[in-house]
Amino acid sequence: MTADTAPAENAAARGFAFALSAYLLWGLLPLYLKLVGHIPAVEVLAHRIVWSVPFAGVVLILLGRTGDVKSALRSPRTLAMAALTAALISINWGVYVWAIAAERTVEASFGYYINPLVSVLMGAVFLKEKLSRLQMVAVALAAIAVALLTITAGGLPWVSLVLAFSFAVYGFFRKTLPIGPSQGFFLEVMVLCLPALGYVLWLGMRGEGHFVLSGPADMLLLVGCGVVTAGPLMLYGFGAKLLRLSTIGIMQYIAPSMIFLLAVFVFGEPFGETRLLAFGLIWIALALYSWSMYRDRGASA
Repeated sequence: MTADTAPAENAAARGFAFALSAYLLWGLLPLYLKLVGHIPAVEVLAHRIVWSVPFAGVVLILLGRTGDVKSALRSPRTLAMAALTAALISINWGVYVWAIAAERTVEASFGYYINPLVSVLMGAVFLKEKLSRLQMVAVALAAIAVALLTITAGGLPWVSLVLAFSFAVYGFFRKTLPIGPSQGFFLEVMVLCLPALGYVLWLGMRGEGHFVLSGPADMLLLVGCGVVTAGPLMLYGFGAKLLRLSTIGIMQYIAPSMIFLLAVFVFGEPFGETRLLAFGLIWIALALYSWSMYRDRGASA
């Protein structure tokens, strides 16, 4: 190892540790959400937002990265874009919380599996990015898998599609925010905090909120929602800066794989032959997509 390569390898190792920690925490998140499954999803979502603000704010202060947030608060365009991305991520969070409580975790994992393929499709449609043959086959296989689930369920697998498309569109617009990932996340939850806090207070005044009325256990769990929301996102942001895109591309399957295993083997959700076939098509599609990314990177190196 030369003096030049050592810093790069150390940075990659730190990036891998950050990203792996984030994906493992995301993969285990359904276990935490099951603990608050008796609380309405909208209330859990509101607390995820409210308690993310102080946690993310303290981290930014400790890292000395508050300057970008101050600049963003003075820019109407940046605030408008942050409001849009905040709305998109809140839809994603809310549907995910509801899906876990409603025992539709398998559908949630399917949504995050097809998310990268939805992003590829969006790039082709809106940015006129050219798809390789492997990528076109991967997208086609994902479409067949969705069709199979639609026929079996007698309707569109809307949980999967909302999760996949909301996160893909979020990522699409999030790139327009001229601010780092950690600072951007803090700005988003700041934008959402006022209505979320208002909703929590309104529930409390009506005697319907779980924060105080249900005892200290629910109180601690709801406060913890901020930590389990902000922590992995900020770890991911640190990791993504230090890793190659192809590495992140492969690692993104860790969380949905863990969610899928929890759904089937811990939560005992049904997983029949049709779902197995649909997931098999998705796994083949993701293998083709990953290989196309690896091949294209090797060709451009």
